[in-house]
Amino acid sequence: MRFLTSGESHGPQLTVIVEGVPAHLEVNVEDINKEMFKRQGGYGRGRRMQIEKDAVEIVSGVRNGYTLGSPITLVITNDDFTHWRNIMGVHPISEEAQANMKRVITKPRPGHADLVGGMKYQHRDLRNVLERSSARETAARVAVGALSKILLKQLSIDIFSRVVEIGGIKDTSEFDLDLIKSKCDQNDVRVIDDTIAQSIRDKIDQAKKDGDSIGGVVQVIVDKMPVGIGSYVHYDRKLDGRIAQGVVSINAFKGVSFGDGFSVAGKPGSEVQDQIAYDETKGYMRLSNHLGGLEGGMSNGMPLIVNGVMKPIPTLYKPLNSIDIETKEPFKATIERSDSCALPAASVVCEHVVAFEVAKALIEEFESNTMMQLKAQIENRRATNQTF
Repeated sequence: MRFLTSGESHGPQLTVIVEGVPAHLEVNVEDINKEMFKRQGGYGRGRRMQIEKDAVEIVSGVRNGYTLGSPITLVITNDDFTHWRNIMGVHPISEEAQANMKRVITKPRPGHADLVGGMKYQHRDLRNVLERSSARETAARVAVGALSKILLKQLSIDIFSRVVEIGGIKDTSEFDLDLIKSKCDQNDVRVIDDTIAQSIRDKIDQAKKDGDSIGGVVQVIVDKMPVGIGSYVHYDRKLDGRIAQGVVSINAFKGVSFGDGFSVAGKPGSEVQDQIAYDETKGYMRLSNHLGGLEGGMSNGMPLIVNGVMKPIPTLYKPLNSIDIETKEPFKATIERSDSCALPAASVVCEHVVAFEVAKALIEEFESNTMMQLKAQIENRRATNQTF
């Protein structure tokens, strides 16, 4: 299972081609659009979310509500393109029009791809970098993840996400799977402890007032995973390695951990390893989940717990110092429309990125030309593991 996205932030559309989805998967496009709507929400989002009403159109690979086994094409129209047609159009323009082009970027923003991307591809207008490196592309990745979530749901696997820290304010709620699952969407900052929600909103408002931005930590949980997905045999088949690569590939994500994460560095092994028990009706189990459901690069039957660290968004309304690449003179960096905090939305993006990696690993693990084959083999794996 793989996918490829294309499109620019202010171009006409984002396009995704997904290959490897089993045939006979029941798909309702409205289920995908519900996930797209979640990505657009959350406190701290900018004006772009008021312009775009992301809706997916499926243009191949699905017939009468079921996948065919052939590549699936998803299209997300950028409504804002109507205001950028002359700037982002595909047709050649005259030298005079080029010289008078609006919104040319020559002042790279610290923390963005602007300068390095311009140097790599020899672009003098850094908009050519910004448009593709923009987090707008995550809309396409959520669409892929939403399709993956449909598949996981039909395999009785649950996935959900939450925010655990924003701008230094931490949600210290005790880890309770049922509570998190039921309350992860209860407020617009996606924390479980509702008593800290307003403090977080105030923190975001202050950052916006200061022309600044704040980051934090999100958490994704995958429940009811079969045992043994992934492999210890080769580095590129380890499930945690694949998930980690997916998470840090999200715009502005700078770190990933599993279970108790980096806190295990200061603990003795006796407080970190998850002890094993056996129940005649349930089979093997762990008495804790410090390792986040992963051992030796494989799922161990406990919930997968994935933590992602997002840096503050580098586009600031109080721009930092930069250099104009044409004059080489010091300037303040270019200001682009942006969010003061995107953590709630980023948790949704991270959830869908993990959903794809898990779905991909399952499809590779089992024969999966059809959903019937995939379901039967996973049910057999679960039964076999229970009596091991």
